[in-house]
Amino acid sequence: MKTTGWRSLILYIIGAGFLVGIIFFICSYFIQGGSWAIRPSNAHITNNGQLTYSGEITDRDSNLLSYSKDGVQQYNDNALIRKATLHVVGDPNGYISTGSQYAFRTQLSGFNPITGVVSPFGSSVTGSNIKLTISSDVSAAALQALNGKKGAVAVYNYKTGEVLCMVSSPTFDPLNIPSDIETNSAYEGVYLNNALSSTYTPGSIFKVITAAAAIENIPDLDSRTFHCSGSTIINGEKITCDSVHGDISFQNGLAQSCNVVFAELAVELGKDTMTKYADQLGCNTNFYLDGNPNKMSSYNVEQADDNSLAWSGIGQYTDTVNPYHMMILMGAIANGGTPVNPYIIQSVTNSIGLQTKTGKTSNGDNMLKQSTAEELQRLMRYTVSNYYGDSMFPNLQVAAKTGTAEVGDNKIPTGWIVGYSERDDLPLAFAVVVEEGNYGRNSAGVVANTVLQKAAALYT
Repeated sequence: MKTTGWRSLILYIIGAGFLVGIIFFICSYFIQGGSWAIRPSNAHITNNGQLTYSGEITDRDSNLLSYSKDGVQQYNDNALIRKATLHVVGDPNGYISTGSQYAFRTQLSGFNPITGVVSPFGSSVTGSNIKLTISSDVSAAALQALNGKKGAVAVYNYKTGEVLCMVSSPTFDPLNIPSDIETNSAYEGVYLNNALSSTYTPGSIFKVITAAAAIENIPDLDSRTFHCSGSTIINGEKITCDSVHGDISFQNGLAQSCNVVFAELAVELGKDTMTKYADQLGCNTNFYLDGNPNKMSSYNVEQADDNSLAWSGIGQYTDTVNPYHMMILMGAIANGGTPVNPYIIQSVTNSIGLQTKTGKTSNGDNMLKQSTAEELQRLMRYTVSNYYGDSMFPNLQVAAKTGTAEVGDNKIPTGWIVGYSERDDLPLAFAVVVEEGNYGRNSAGVVANTVLQKAAALYT
């Protein structure tokens, strides 16, 4: 009897293990089946890393951007649009890993766990169509405005989360790939989406982060007067400023981008507080775009002396920021401290016309107290209306901060602008970076105005 009992127990254990295995396999299939189906070894679905058959990729206005047929990628008829949307759509070889053709290939294949990748009404391989939130017209305007400069433009609706524009340069025409793309320095980094996957020295746009820390930790900030003689000495070393501002308030210190004001504030705040607010406002963490992570912005002053800490507060030292992150931060400020999560897939529609996915508005983690966000709103709007001048953004009611980042090696500085429109009918936040653009106001600012004016036509 004992032998029979032990045998029964062993059979029960084996049976339970088999059942658990079956359940695990079924769950894995429903979760990862699409990834299994599009593996390179599945030659009737993929060819050289690309889908043999896939659905269409269109923009928000249903303009066709890409599809594949018999393993060949097809693209929009307009060369400028092909170049402007390359990093969002993808390239024929699948080298741009964040491009839709690669990142969303499971959806494009039309895979579902019941019929696989074949039509439920026949044996042909079909694909699902993806409608993106971007505007190809706004993207084309952004690329033209960059005027051949390397950089990035990122714009989204900070109320809904829809990404309207994500342009990266350098770029190329996917239907006419340059023969020297691997050797010509003009194409260095061309497979990276700079808006999502690159970081840059921020320069003065980082002063928005230092300002947030100061607003919440220095009680007499609004009544304090700073003195700028064109430089200040911290820890025995000089911190320089582009101008001699004389006696200046905090508000005008941000508007006129006084390095002395923000260097002294960073040292007064100290390493721990500066690090706390840099982290709280999105540095040293990942943000995602429909599953694609950005490259993290970095702020690290652990080994910094007071002079280096001062430089970090004005966006130099070892600071680096990602354009996508800065766009989200601008959205958080515009929204009273809490960002809306960006998304770029508006819908996925299968071969029989059913929508299997739709983009949804959702909030991200809170970044700022509402009162702090409101004070930054006031300061950034003051910066445009009283210093840059509203003529920089005609009829757009923009709040913004520019930056000119020194990058060393005798290179021309990087130009930046980050901000948002306060117009109720134009709730757009943006980040623009132009490599070797020099003053952000004259380089990135011109690009931002061009893009926003084009976008305004969509919203009015």
